[in-house]
Amino acid sequence: MSEQGAEKGAEPPEVAELKDRLMRLVAEFDNYKKRVAKDIDASKKLGKAELMKSIVPVLDEFELAINAKGLDPEAAKGVELVYSNLVDSLEREGLRTLESDGKYDPFKHEILLTRESGSADGTILSVIRKGYAIGDILIRPASVIVSRTEKSEKPKIGE
Repeated sequence: MSEQGAEKGAEPPEVAELKDRLMRLVAEFDNYKKRVAKDIDASKKLGKAELMKSIVPVLDEFELAINAKGLDPEAAKGVELVYSNLVDSLEREGLRTLESDGKYDPFKHEILLTRESGSADGTILSVIRKGYAIGDILIRPASVIVSRTEKSEKPKIGE
């Protein structure tokens, strides 16, 4: 009788194999769900970045309109209000203006001109066009004027 009890309590090899397969499938499905969620998030970020790339030139146009000479003061207030609301909405969606003071960063800035100045080589002197990013995605680099010393203007032969 003890043999029959032991046999009834022990699982047949097929059952153990099926349980093992089930556990592996559950783990595989959990990994699949995580991967899909991550892919969806990445797609959303890329889609948002593409949308921002198409909107950033509109911000440039607003800034040009705001800084235009001879604009009616009432019209200027309206343009500034619309611009401000647009910028606020884009910032809530994650758009940020790149910092462009201090040292030139090739990952954030694009050099349009260099000028001799009393500042250290590579110091940003002025920003021609703002740069933008959303999260870690660069939407557009800032276009800048960077300082140089007289020495850096004429590279030596052989360097």
